[in-house]
Amino acid sequence: MSTYVLIHGGGDVGWSWHLVAAELRARGHEVIAPDLPGDDDTATLTDYADAVVEGIGDRTDVVVVGHSFGGFTAPLVADRLAAGLLVLVAGMIPAPGEPPEEWSRNTGCGEAVQAQAARDEGRTGHADPYVSFYHDVPRALADEALSKERAHPSPTAMREPWPLAAWPDVPTRFVLCREDRCFPPDFVRRLAAERLGLVPDEITAGHCAALSRPAELAALLESFRSRGTPGAARRA
Repeated sequence: MSTYVLIHGGGDVGWSWHLVAAELRARGHEVIAPDLPGDDDTATLTDYADAVVEGIGDRTDVVVVGHSFGGFTAPLVADRLAAGLLVLVAGMIPAPGEPPEEWSRNTGCGEAVQAQAARDEGRTGHADPYVSFYHDVPRALADEALSKERAHPSPTAMREPWPLAAWPDVPTRFVLCREDRCFPPDFVRRLAAERLGLVPDEITAGHCAALSRPAELAALLESFRSRGTPGAARRA
């Protein structure tokens, strides 16, 4: 039995993982999906990692999974725990010393969003979250997700340089969502190659795959755990 640590993205809470958590628990695993500090303008990236590590306690055989902005937090946790596996799901991939607020400009994400929007009649990057984030999520679930939104990450965390000097020495996988209207798939493939030296595994889902395709995502996470380290990211 492993312990899956599921780290939510910006604006979210641990609830965003509840369907995946149920799938993993049904397979006999322990799951921790904490609410990271929100509505706190002073919270730092380290504070987010501290909150996760505190929730893990003395558990071992840990798989750390980060969604979207959770890509800035998950590697910090994996590094501190010497986790067995690190997985990013539609995650932001930070570079050493890179503040989150500079990530889009540094990576060319904004231009990629504009280019994909020109091809899909403006759906990518659309201001309506039901169009850009929750287009493949059942409406009741999307409504509930939006009702739980809060201020996370903080302005302080957005300005803070990512504190690691290199990507952690932990086997890493990336899950690309083929129908993502937040981080365009072609952009993600390029960034994963440039920053992690890997080819992502892919799932047919929008940005919020944990709500739209929980069974498929849980099965993919389990396949990573059972397959071990071959094909994982190189260390920067």
